[in-house]
Amino acid sequence: MKKLSILLCLMCLTAALAVPASAAGPLEYSIDAPGDPDYGVPTSFEPVATMDGGARKNEDISKNATLIPPGFGTASADTLNTGTPLTPNLAPDSRPATGAAVNGTSAPVFVPGSTIPDAPSASAPSPSVSSTGYTEVTSDLYYAAGHLGTLKIPSIGLSVRIYEGTDSKTLARGAGHFEDTSIWDGNVAFAGHNRGVNNHFGKIHTLELGDKITLTTKLGTRAYEVVSVSKVLETDRSGLAATAENMITLYTCVMNQRDYRWCVKAVEIG
Repeated sequence: MKKLSILLCLMCLTAALAVPASAAGPLEYSIDAPGDPDYGVPTSFEPVATMDGGARKNEDISKNATLIPPGFGTASADTLNTGTPLTPNLAPDSRPATGAAVNGTSAPVFVPGSTIPDAPSASAPSPSVSSTGYTEVTSDLYYAAGHLGTLKIPSIGLSVRIYEGTDSKTLARGAGHFEDTSIWDGNVAFAGHNRGVNNHFGKIHTLELGDKITLTTKLGTRAYEVVSVSKVLETDRSGLAATAENMITLYTCVMNQRDYRWCVKAVEIG
């Protein structure tokens, strides 16, 4: 009985599939078209309408055509397109007058047909005078041993070579030259240790006004005399400023006062 039921189901399915599609009728769809679309009307082929009916299609409407309105209460106060141009030399239908300055420039404008005056002769520039002296450290200023020169202070028995830089490794060799300062003209600044084996600047705070200092480099030898010995804050870098006067500035630590430094200044003699 079960097998018979299955057989009948298969026969019905086969008969259903054997029916042609045309027998069921074609499928039809009906979709209503939209009404007037909400699209903008093309304007590329339409004439441009202006307030003057298109009489001046190339009219300048930039800021060059700006008018200063007539005064309040005048006869033309309420009349359109009246007033004086804000920039007369740039206004439409006008041209700059000879010698006029356009757009705030200082160079005069000369219209065609006008006479152009001879340009004034340029005066020779006055030689510039530098307010500060500065000599850069270059490779040709180094001696074969790697130093830049020798610093001598007879009153404290000091004779020490100077090297570029102020890091600990450099100061272990001798006095260190502040890299941002000059090596000859202007303000030449050096630093040195005040204790330990290499305490080259350990006695500079004992210098007195007028004591002599000499600096020898490949550029020559200069003599200086001390003009000040002072204790300054560790953050005070004013002594490194460039100067027009040839001078030497020496820095070292203050014993047991880590926030302070000894600063010695000396100026060139004669």
